[in-house]
Amino acid sequence: MITESSPAFIDFEASSLDLIASYPIEVGICLPDGALHSWLIQPHVLWQDWSESAEKIHGITRQTLEQEGIPVSEVAASLNRLLSGPVFCDAWTFDSFWLHRLFRAANIRAEFQLESISMLLDANQVRLWTSSRQQVISRLGLPVHRAANDALILHKTWEKIQVLASGSVL
Repeated sequence: MITESSPAFIDFEASSLDLIASYPIEVGICLPDGALHSWLIQPHVLWQDWSESAEKIHGITRQTLEQEGIPVSEVAASLNRLLSGPVFCDAWTFDSFWLHRLFRAANIRAEFQLESISMLLDANQVRLWTSSRQQVISRLGLPVHRAANDALILHKTWEKIQVLASGSVL
C-alpha cells in the first residue's frame, strides 16, 4: 500500500526485551515533516526490571533515567499533543507493549493508534525494506538503538521505498 503523505513513526528503547517486566526508557518520534522529538523516561516507581545486556545496546543507564528522565505523565501528554491517527513502528509486538505500559502508568489514554509499518508496504516494498534500511543507516551514519535515530531511520527508509516503488532512482 502506498500513501500520499508521509506517516509519523515511533520507536521505543526499553529496560529489557522481557514482555512481562520490561518498560519503556526512551521514546522517539519522527513526524510526517521529518521533525524529531525524543524523551528519556523516568522509571515509574513500580518499574524495576533492568537488563545489563540491553544497557550495552542502547547505552542508557538507569541512573541517567532517574536523573534526567521525564515523568511518564509528561511523556504521554507530549505524545498525545504531537500525534494523532495511525503512527507506525517496526516492532509492533514490543512497541505496543511499551506504549501501553507508558500510558497505563501515566493513567491516560493514547489519542493515536500504533500500527505496524508492514501496513504501509506492498509485497515488493517489504522485499526492499531490509536492504533499503541498511543503506539509510549507512548514509545517515547515526547510531542505532536510540529512539529518535531509529524513528528517523524508519522515516527515511519509508521515503526511499516510495522512490524505489515509483521507479525513480535515489
